[in-house]
Amino acid sequence: MERTHFLSMITRSLVHSLLLSLVIAAAASNITTDQQALLALKAHISYDHTNLFARNWTSSTSVCSWIGITCDVNSHRVIGLNISSFNLQGTIPPQLGNLSSLQTLDLSHNKLSGNIPSSIFNMHTLKLLYFSDNQLFGSLSFFIFNVSSVTTIDLSINGLSGEMPREIGNLPYLARLAFATNNLVGVAPVTIFNMSALKEIYLLNNSLSGSLPSRIDLSLPNVETLNLGINSFYGTVPSSITNASKLSDLELGVNLFSGFIPNTFVNMADNYLTSSTPELSFLSSLTNCKKLKVLILTGNPLDGILPKSKGNLSLSLEIILMDNCSISGNIPQVVGNLGNLLVLELGGNNLTEPIPITFSQLQTLQALGLTRNKLAGPITDELCHLARLHSLVLQGNKFSGSIPSCLGNLTSLRVLYLGLNRFTSALPSTIWNLKDILFIDVSSNSLNVLIGLNFSRNNLSGDIPITIGGLKNLQQMFLEYNRLEGSIPESFGDLSSLEVLDLSKNKISGAIPASLQKLLYLKHLNLSFNKLEGEIPRGGPFANLTAKSFMGNELLKMLLLVIILPLSTALIVVVTLTLKWKLIECWKSRTGPSNDGINSPQAIRRFSYHELLRATDRFSENNLIGIGSFGSIYVARLQDGMEVAVKVFHQQYERALKSFEDECEVMKRIRHRNLVKIISSCSNDDFKALIMKYMPNGSLENCLYSGTCMLDIFQRLNIMIDVALALEYLHFGHSTPIIHCDLKPSNVLLDEDMVAHISDFGIAKLLSGEDQLSIQIQTLATIGYMAPEYGTKGRVCTRGDVYSYGIMLMEMFTKKKPTDEIFIGELSLNRWINDLLPVSVMEVIDTNLLRGEERFFAAKEQILLSVLNLATECTIESRDGNGADMGWIFSALDPNP
Repeated sequence: MERTHFLSMITRSLVHSLLLSLVIAAAASNITTDQQALLALKAHISYDHTNLFARNWTSSTSVCSWIGITCDVNSHRVIGLNISSFNLQGTIPPQLGNLSSLQTLDLSHNKLSGNIPSSIFNMHTLKLLYFSDNQLFGSLSFFIFNVSSVTTIDLSINGLSGEMPREIGNLPYLARLAFATNNLVGVAPVTIFNMSALKEIYLLNNSLSGSLPSRIDLSLPNVETLNLGINSFYGTVPSSITNASKLSDLELGVNLFSGFIPNTFVNMADNYLTSSTPELSFLSSLTNCKKLKVLILTGNPLDGILPKSKGNLSLSLEIILMDNCSISGNIPQVVGNLGNLLVLELGGNNLTEPIPITFSQLQTLQALGLTRNKLAGPITDELCHLARLHSLVLQGNKFSGSIPSCLGNLTSLRVLYLGLNRFTSALPSTIWNLKDILFIDVSSNSLNVLIGLNFSRNNLSGDIPITIGGLKNLQQMFLEYNRLEGSIPESFGDLSSLEVLDLSKNKISGAIPASLQKLLYLKHLNLSFNKLEGEIPRGGPFANLTAKSFMGNELLKMLLLVIILPLSTALIVVVTLTLKWKLIECWKSRTGPSNDGINSPQAIRRFSYHELLRATDRFSENNLIGIGSFGSIYVARLQDGMEVAVKVFHQQYERALKSFEDECEVMKRIRHRNLVKIISSCSNDDFKALIMKYMPNGSLENCLYSGTCMLDIFQRLNIMIDVALALEYLHFGHSTPIIHCDLKPSNVLLDEDMVAHISDFGIAKLLSGEDQLSIQIQTLATIGYMAPEYGTKGRVCTRGDVYSYGIMLMEMFTKKKPTDEIFIGELSLNRWINDLLPVSVMEVIDTNLLRGEERFFAAKEQILLSVLNLATECTIESRDGNGADMGWIFSALDPNP
């Protein structure tokens, strides 16, 4: 008996072990199948800039440890695959359908192409399917949606075509259906409007047609979002839609719907809907919509008047867009009761009478658009109470009287359009209090006095409005330091009272209008640093203008040389023009154009280590753009598309930490257009980095010696002008002088417009009050660019930077490094140039800059001689062991010492 019992126990144990081994074997087999399916996906990926698969998806590690993979804790089967937003390129293999236990499949926000394998729709356990925002194509009509467990299907933003399969209606648990922005055609299946579980339907931006069921409230009892915009749906909008109690977002705009507007809240812009009564009675139902925030009816021929009763508007409204709806009558006082209103757009209608005084109650209003109506009367001070107003567009009406001076108190205002009205008197001077204004238009009025227009140092973009030419009394116009493009309007020739015109530092192109020759009172014209071309006019005020009015326009340069000849006067003018008339102004004013520094509130943005790790592909060599003594620089591509440069300090060197701290200390003090912009920093115990503005044209050194970049004389002059401006600012721009200590071409970076920016302040020095002349310190400056007193006496002073600047000038125009192999023994770059000038200019300059047969050879030769003479003066040591300073350079350049 005991033996029998013992044998029975053994038998049961063996059977149990056998079964367990079978289960383990089956699980191993299944996980092997999952692994093979995922490796097939890896093989179909043609581009993976993060090296996600190469580094992580390997057969030597467990599938369940791979990034993007979720496994069931019991069965160890893959139940989740999420590799969204990895910027992957490639195709989807049919083997992916072998993930038979998969519940979540998310490949969205990549660049996958090709067809969707039909095997995907045989995953019977699948609940969530996301393929949105890819480049997939093919027809959906061949797919049989028989995955009964699925709750979400999102195939939006692809190139899918064909008709929508009727089988979609067989999915009993489907709650979200999104096919937006594809190429689907045909009548949308009636079955999708009979799915009781559906909560969200997105069919936006296809070519679908059909009509809505008459009892949509019964067909879709749980629907919360119904977005059918930008299609060809037709018929009437069923009145039963108001009974869909859970519906909160309805978008039917840009379709072919017709008939009366139902008593509901919708976005039904650009259809053919009308109102059943003159007073737009459909609005009466809005009071029942307690959560209604948006009403969009733009582009429908409503042909009625706005209701005057408070009870006919929902007080929860935040946005009302009813442009071009043939609305007449006046704006009712009741609009002032919409205390939550943010945007009110009623442009392109036939509204009359003044703006109601109750508008002063709209304290949250940010945008008011009443353009192209027949509104009349004065603008009262009530509008000045709208402290949050960002945009005020009243053009194309019949407003009269004076423009209220209190508009200048609306500090949030960015857009002010008052043109095409009947305003009289003067434009109030308080308008210039609007420091952050972006657009202003007061054209085509009867304003009798406007003598000054100053929108300098903003971010204005686009073309210069030709309507400015109508300001007959304008005497001064300042638009410098913006981003204006296009040409100078011919209408500027009608500004008969103009005395000062400054359009410098923009991106204005085309020819200088000949009409400007009519401006007989014009005394000051600055068109420098644009993209102008063609011939400079010679009549009228142009006869008395100097070359500095046009510098920085490369295609005007040759013509400019004609103006400044003969050569007896060319030397002074050209040197003043090309080598720092701008610096003279900076020397006198001690100011410079600002640029956000590390302490600028607008520049503050936090970056995590993991964000930088991902944006640089784990700081891969492919993204390495520079290496310095204490750090490496990488280009980082952020998820929002922005590109930045990341300087990572090498913490294995003790000096690197000090360099990081020194650079932070310097950069928080400086703000200048020609200094590299520090956006933020990232620092912890193991990682120190500065995040800087990315300079797409790289360093000056790379550009100067690269075979793909050819800098002409004027590009090189402009770059050195930028460097000198930045250097002057560092030395004299604030109370504490800053010495860069390592000025050289590799530390000068070029942006997309070839504007130069000094970078790398890792060994820069701050001169305190007691050290205003120099300090004694050990420095790590670069041999060849380092001033003699750096190496022999350890003295760091502002004149040392000027020495480095002089060496850079020499290198810039000779294309020879100070460490070139020809400079041995006593022969140095500056000694070589001194020995050969002025007789043998052609022997020292870069052969790409000047050839004997070219036009204006003599004038160009004089320019180069002047540049090199100035460079040698910068590198001369005085009796006390110090070289020239920026003050000396300015006085040398000043034509009227």
